[in-house]
Amino acid sequence: MEEQNQQPTEPQEKKVGRFLRIKPFTFIMFTFFTILLTAGLTIFALTFGEEKIVEVKVPVEREEFSKLYDAYDELATKYYVDIDEEKAVQGAIDGLVSSLEDPYSDYMDAKESEQFNADLSSSFQGIGAEIQAGGGYIKVVSPIKNSPAERAGILPEDLILEVDGQSLQGYTASEAVLLIRGEKGTEVKMKIERAGVEAPIEMTIVRDEIPVETVYGELLEGGVAHLQITSFSDDTYNELVTYLEQFEQEGMTSIVLDVRQNPGGYLNIAYDIANLFVPKDEIILQTEQKGQEPELYPATGGKKYDIPVAVLIDNGSASASEILAAALSETIDAPIVGLTSFGKGTMQEAAPMADGSTLKFTTGKWLTPEGNWVNETGVTPDVEMGYPEAASIAYISPDVELKEGALSESVKAAEQMLQAIGYDPGTVDGAYDAALTEAVQQFQQDKELEATGVLTGEATTALMTALRDYLEKNDQQLNTAVDVVTGTYEAPTRETTEEEQTSTDNE
Repeated sequence: MEEQNQQPTEPQEKKVGRFLRIKPFTFIMFTFFTILLTAGLTIFALTFGEEKIVEVKVPVEREEFSKLYDAYDELATKYYVDIDEEKAVQGAIDGLVSSLEDPYSDYMDAKESEQFNADLSSSFQGIGAEIQAGGGYIKVVSPIKNSPAERAGILPEDLILEVDGQSLQGYTASEAVLLIRGEKGTEVKMKIERAGVEAPIEMTIVRDEIPVETVYGELLEGGVAHLQITSFSDDTYNELVTYLEQFEQEGMTSIVLDVRQNPGGYLNIAYDIANLFVPKDEIILQTEQKGQEPELYPATGGKKYDIPVAVLIDNGSASASEILAAALSETIDAPIVGLTSFGKGTMQEAAPMADGSTLKFTTGKWLTPEGNWVNETGVTPDVEMGYPEAASIAYISPDVELKEGALSESVKAAEQMLQAIGYDPGTVDGAYDAALTEAVQQFQQDKELEATGVLTGEATTALMTALRDYLEKNDQQLNTAVDVVTGTYEAPTRETTEEEQTSTDNE
């Protein structure tokens, strides 16, 4: 064949590069490591090079907290010593809550939470006073009945300046509680500021077991049931019903509900108690939360006490006490007697955290049946009746020795106490003279104490106890409430001023 015999022609010369024969697996692995190395070098250059093209940051879930994270990182890396991470986080939460400027919202660490929860238990150890923080100060809302605080003469609206020499300026209520609380039998020294008293009052109080017994009852002459509610806790409703059932069998004709110096408690317990008196379907209270219409809480059926009721309040009656007073006033026209109440119209929730701490914060406000908000204004009594002057006499420390020749405010307080309970101390001027010595000796003899004429220790304690007993037996506010609920009250006549008389004559 022609093709077979033909000589092959020389091909044209081509310039080609050399190549290696590589197995497929080796080629794939080589490519993978090349890409990985290149990526690593690129990230290193972009992140740590002199001219960063991008900045690598930890993702932030909540953009509004980016400033907080930046501040923490700055302190964590540049502060001159290592910072306490847990303490820093708690401080940040404290600052968040403080920014609300709400005296009823608070962050409590695990230890503070334990104390807070003890308040809700059957008993705790301390002095027995409800306090709140506000304006940089710690203010007494009210002392608990029969507590060391009450026996020492602490009053609503007293400001606690110091505890054991430590200033409470700027403290939260939870922080102050940690200083005030303590084991039964131990002493706590306190410095108190009281309106109308020039110098701070210094007192030493012995801590005790504070039983949370919340209702005290007595059936007075004429079938008037005096029922004092000291707080609204889990057992309060049942305690009250027990007294009501007992007094009903004994001929109860009317009721005085006494919530003086009651700082409040659970809203649902106040509702349950009001439900004993408010007719079915009438509104007991309203609650209002952010962005929502008020929610109405009408009375339900069940046992109702359809007899005259009066409510006794004072400036230490707060929160749930005000709910009860306002509900009975605006639904069944129950007369309110005493002093304008504290004025707390908000509700709080206590949210436990995973580490044992607690976040307590305001969730809404409560309104009276007619839609009134009493926050910072309080419930106004129909019949105003204050405490006698003797109720605000300054505390005298049993540690101080008062004797003839002394001149002080404590001496003046002793003169006032003796005068109030029926002794003659002479001129009340703060000077410990012969007349006061004689009065003290007479008091000591009556109490079967050594008649030294010197006021200190056991004699001072006996004097303050005698004053408290006198005030309880001569309770002007309670007597007035009894007169009001029984229909025997006569309002005092007011003297007409010359200006008013002139105006009447001109008419």
